[in-house]
Amino acid sequence: MARIKPFKGLRPPKNLVEQVASRPYDVLNSEEARKEAEGNEKSLYHIIKPEIDFEAGTDEHDERVYTKAVENFNKFQKNGWLVQDSEERYYIYAQTMNGHTQYGLVVCTHMEDYLNGIIKKHELTRRDKEEDRMKHVRINNANIEPVFFAYPDQPELNEIISRITTRKAEYDFISPDGFGHHFWIIEDKETIDRITSIFETIPALYIADGHHRTAAAALVGAEKSKQNPDHRGDEEYNYFLAVCFPESQLNIIDYNRVVKDLNGLTPDDFIKKLSSHFIVEKKGNNIYRPDRLHNFALYIDGNWYSLTAKPDTYDDNDPIDILDVTISSNFILRDILGIKDLRSDKRIDFVGGIRGLEELQKRVDSGEMKMALALYPVSMKQLMDIADTGNIMPPKTTWFEPKLRSGLVIHKLI
Repeated sequence: MARIKPFKGLRPPKNLVEQVASRPYDVLNSEEARKEAEGNEKSLYHIIKPEIDFEAGTDEHDERVYTKAVENFNKFQKNGWLVQDSEERYYIYAQTMNGHTQYGLVVCTHMEDYLNGIIKKHELTRRDKEEDRMKHVRINNANIEPVFFAYPDQPELNEIISRITTRKAEYDFISPDGFGHHFWIIEDKETIDRITSIFETIPALYIADGHHRTAAAALVGAEKSKQNPDHRGDEEYNYFLAVCFPESQLNIIDYNRVVKDLNGLTPDDFIKKLSSHFIVEKKGNNIYRPDRLHNFALYIDGNWYSLTAKPDTYDDNDPIDILDVTISSNFILRDILGIKDLRSDKRIDFVGGIRGLEELQKRVDSGEMKMALALYPVSMKQLMDIADTGNIMPPKTTWFEPKLRSGLVIHKLI
């Protein structure tokens, strides 16, 4: 059962939150962060991407960069740009995109729940990326950025959240990307205790976004437990920062593919080969969007096509083989185009659905890419089924939007 606890959040004063808050460290490169933070000494990028304080081109893994993160983190606290709450609390963080608002509980989760599989993953992690974030947690003694979890719907939690969010929010702003961010503080001890108790009845939490940050935070907690001869299991370092959303409120959006060449085939030959495993329908030059599971949209040579997978290409009883990303990887990318490793092959690129299918068409029409493939989005049920069965999704399967804004609250390990 899920173990959570309240914590003394380190937060910006209300009048500074928009200056401090940033996008997550892994959704933009160093130069983009440098540009977004330009003229703003209070931007969290100075802590999560501190290479921007050095000359352009500085390696983000340079030892000086990690040291600068600590220096800046201390500076933010000294200057009052981040102030720690005096009591342990839970928080509510809501996000609004395209008129839809999702409400998450900001909590601390126990590192053993990750190591024991109560916090479930659906993606593989890379050790080099884990070590980078572990170093960042170790050196700052804090989880600067939260991870994004889902939990099975719980009616009583919904009622608690609904009651609290009728009040005026502590933070309420629209970020430059147009998404709304709303934040409430839960101070009532009875409510805090009840939330903790309810989570003890929830059998599992699911990582939606932030697999590397989750692994890093849990592994640092495990390290600290081994280093402490008087370790009890309830020390602050055992816990890490997460925002937990009910699964019914979350939408996974499409994660699409663009490919640079047709592996020596002409467009006509390519489409003929597709007909072995797909029902191919030409849709013309108007954008076509996949409208159901096992339906794909192909853009090639100025035209859109509907591809419907034939029954022999998938197994609806297998949590991996039912996925459209598996079908397209096996029968289009691997068998026809010769792309076997989605993580390393330079012929393929991936486009989050937030950019729209117009972005796919644009990249093909420009000549940069030869074809584009749009997929029907994975469902939360599929994600949870895969995690429950101990399976791992193929690379580049899920895209969650909006991303959590970093800097609204931080968890210190001491």
